[in-house]
Amino acid sequence: MAPLSKAGTALTALREDLSGEVFAPEDPGYDEARTLFNAMIDRRPAVIAQCESTADVITAVRFARELDLNIAVRGGGHSVAGMSLNDGGLVVDLRRMHEVTVHPAAGAVHIEGGATMSHLDRACEPYGLATTGGRASTTGVGGYVLGGGSGWLDRKFGLAVDNLLGVDLVTAEGELIHATAEEHPELFWGLHGGGGNFGIATSLTLRLYELPAMSIALVLYLPERGPEVVRTYRDVIEAAPPEASGAALYLTGPPEEFVPPHLVGRLVAGALLTYAGPEEEMRRLAEPLLAVPHEAEIVTAIPYADLQCMIDDPPGMRNYWSAEYLTGCPDAFVDAFCARAETMPVPTGTQHLVFPQGGAVASGPAEYPVPYRDAPWAVHPFGIWEDAADDERCRQWVKDVRADARPWSTGAVYLNFTGDEGPQRLVAGMGGENMLRLGALKRRYDPDNIFRFNHNIRPA
Repeated sequence: MAPLSKAGTALTALREDLSGEVFAPEDPGYDEARTLFNAMIDRRPAVIAQCESTADVITAVRFARELDLNIAVRGGGHSVAGMSLNDGGLVVDLRRMHEVTVHPAAGAVHIEGGATMSHLDRACEPYGLATTGGRASTTGVGGYVLGGGSGWLDRKFGLAVDNLLGVDLVTAEGELIHATAEEHPELFWGLHGGGGNFGIATSLTLRLYELPAMSIALVLYLPERGPEVVRTYRDVIEAAPPEASGAALYLTGPPEEFVPPHLVGRLVAGALLTYAGPEEEMRRLAEPLLAVPHEAEIVTAIPYADLQCMIDDPPGMRNYWSAEYLTGCPDAFVDAFCARAETMPVPTGTQHLVFPQGGAVASGPAEYPVPYRDAPWAVHPFGIWEDAADDERCRQWVKDVRADARPWSTGAVYLNFTGDEGPQRLVAGMGGENMLRLGALKRRYDPDNIFRFNHNIRPA
């Protein structure tokens, strides 16, 4: 850290030069500016720069380099692992940069680095276009895509990162570069799963697809029906076209109008069948799920952007997530998955999901550092709760789900579903054969590891 006099002078200059706002610990609004989606994270950065333009981002990075400050990057969304906040460093906050520009003739969309899925999906909806997005409207596009990007449409359109056409990136030296398959191709490769290790993505360009119709079947069951439900959902998906996706899950019955009172606040089994196509086709696929005795159902056409909002979780909750990617979904796994639901923390916002991959996920480009693409199924324990007194039991339950699934694990993982789970999980998320190549990229673009608040690749 620079001497106080130099730091004060530099901070004054940053306030003058930035078109956005700057917050230091003594400023009104500082605590609000540092509050994250995950209430478990409480850190105090030295400076928060809420940028409004790429020029602002460059100014902020050069300020941090002048004062030898580490940089955390806050995109538009969750940062459930808390990686968009640090202690004593600079936070580059992109949330004011959320413009989305659709180019329908080119089948592409340009997205600023602070946009969320809601910004992206709502902008594309009038054109009948979409691309693979996260399973919640509050997910930030930048971190989601650069980390790989799994969602309801990935079996049809591929992982989000498979649709990445270009990235505008501010490097650790405060320089702006444009990475595509033709420009900086090695860096472009690393951005397909390497996350925020190589710079700050101020904008991304993604490929779009026609999506004229979307439909869903959401069916709720008594928990004792769970094993039958999961097996039925598995069989439906494994015989279905790639338009079909969704999840089999357990959750606490929410106080929603369609949920019968006797289910509210108690453990419920469920099946969500999503379908990138018309309702009548989806209904035929959903028949086996609807034939299982159930307590509630929603079977309907729905705009994709509305589907994206269905499982949004409120900010300010405590979150701990993880995942295991599976070699399959045999009956023995189903039994273990359903047995673990019996110990799920209820009533909380926690969800216990198993969801499919396959389709365009499996057939996508094999060369990118996303080693989980060949797993046909994944289990995703999604811990969400309110009371800090529940921290230990909720985190332990997530770990227990992972332990149960290990006999069927491929060993790979999607890092956006995890926090800091150690160096072995980092390798599992990038692919061991890719680590030297990624480390060389890190050495080239961020040799001092300024961008370390992420699933960090050390310079090789």
